Amino acid sequence: EVHLVESGGGLVQPGGSLTLSCTASGFKFSAYAMYWLRQRPGKGLEWVSTISPNRPPAYADSVKGRFTISRDNAKATVYLQLNSLNFEDTAMYYCATVFGPTTFCVGADCYSFRGQGTQVTVSS
Repeated sequence: EVHLVESGGGLVQPGGSLTLSCTASGFKFSAYAMYWLRQRPGKGLEWVSTISPNRPPAYADSVKGRFTISRDNAKATVYLQLNSLNFEDTAMYYCATVFGPTTFCVGADCYSFRGQGTQVTVSS
């Protein structure tokens, strides 16, 4: 059974930083792309970043240059380093993967599993 568990969210001032973690189990983590999605208040899910086994990381334009995705295959964990946070980054952040049938979509991209999320609130 696939499990994704996010952690690391919190309350941070504008310009601050956070590191989110997502620990995975139930599949061969190292072989699969991992994704970070977010849902801002009153908005739908949006893609934030992707890290694939054999491709460079990818980022949404809104976070490029501020967020960094990384992974530790030995720990089956994917990270998202959030720097230079602003109010528009306030959201529930989810990690996701595609493993087997997809169950939800964000635009044209569909995913199989996501975690319960970790809340990031940027406030002064």
